[in-house]
Amino acid sequence: MLRWEEGLDAVRDTRRRPQIPTSVIVRAMAVMFLSRLGSLNALEQSRPSRFWPRWLGAPVPSADTIGRVCALADAEDLRSLHHDLYSRLKRMKALTPPAHGLMAAILDGHESHATFRRCCSACLKRTIHTQKGDRVQYYHRHVTLQLVGRDSYAILDVEPQKPGEDEVAAAIRLLERALPAYPRAFDVIVVDAIYADPRMFNHVLAHGKDIIAVLKANQPGLLEDARGLWEHTAPETASYDGRSRTCWDIEGFTSWPQVTQPVRIVRSLEKRSVRRQLDRQVEELLSDWVWVTTLSKARASTAAVTRLGHGRWTIENQGFNELVNRWYADHVYKHQAQAMLNFWLMAVLCLNLFLAFYRRDLKPAVRRAASMLQIARQIAAELFAAFPAGPARAPM
Repeated sequence: MLRWEEGLDAVRDTRRRPQIPTSVIVRAMAVMFLSRLGSLNALEQSRPSRFWPRWLGAPVPSADTIGRVCALADAEDLRSLHHDLYSRLKRMKALTPPAHGLMAAILDGHESHATFRRCCSACLKRTIHTQKGDRVQYYHRHVTLQLVGRDSYAILDVEPQKPGEDEVAAAIRLLERALPAYPRAFDVIVVDAIYADPRMFNHVLAHGKDIIAVLKANQPGLLEDARGLWEHTAPETASYDGRSRTCWDIEGFTSWPQVTQPVRIVRSLEKRSVRRQLDRQVEELLSDWVWVTTLSKARASTAAVTRLGHGRWTIENQGFNELVNRWYADHVYKHQAQAMLNFWLMAVLCLNLFLAFYRRDLKPAVRRAASMLQIARQIAAELFAAFPAGPARAPM
């Protein structure tokens, strides 16, 4: 049993004499995300449901109240809920490493909001060149850490990017909190090319972890040295995951002196066949991937590095895309920095809970018969089925 309800009641806020308990606010937020209502106004319109007295012991607070209290809630209390859920899943052996034995944590940035019309003290700014002249756009971006195992994944933590800093600085601040909190959760951090930065590599190495980053033109000297060696090194050929691969795997590069130890570069020239839907013709697609990593050959084979490198897309497909399109996590429930962080943390918590419920509590026969989307709709149906009988009325 996950017993996640107990943690909801432990979340605090900075109000001195609250008329509405914080637990009522947090529980209402959890139902809003689990039911995928998509907005605080939709949550408020579900007030007639008989579900609420049983779950809250009180009426549903107004949309303004939920947004105001969420801006005062303690994000560390919500992060502790994430850690408690991870600990329970770990004890249940629900988070197991892949065949190569290395548990990966994927780190990536996500832009959740952009507008020309509204801003807050935590908004980032950029100039957009348009036909009518330059305009200042305000946006929010955060860095997310996702744990990826053999057949499971869970988002562990989120850190907003602050004005005046780059994405790497926000990622390092996240790791400063996550590495002590999850010391044994993962072995290697997998990142995009933007994180192929000495600050990131040295920070990860200092904490006894390894890192894999996509290598592009942002490190031209290192990439040029690798190209010179590829021309004089015999590649390895292999076929797995539906692709034929020609790989070059060279370690001991010292041409990145800002990093405290030599690095290893893996190149994978991959070919796969796809059948186009329009004309049913088979087309061969060729892609060229290069990664730089601190993993040694003794610890991770070439195949393991390529699989870990490609696994970075999990945070896009099963992370951001799922949260944005299914869980409405990018919706601006209240344009205030702390509120936006807390709403995102709650959306992530509900996603992790839902995945744990679907994969661990439902029997295989049920999962074969019902998709995740169907189960989510049944959860929402429970809320609306408890409406009192009578003619439908327009919301006041």
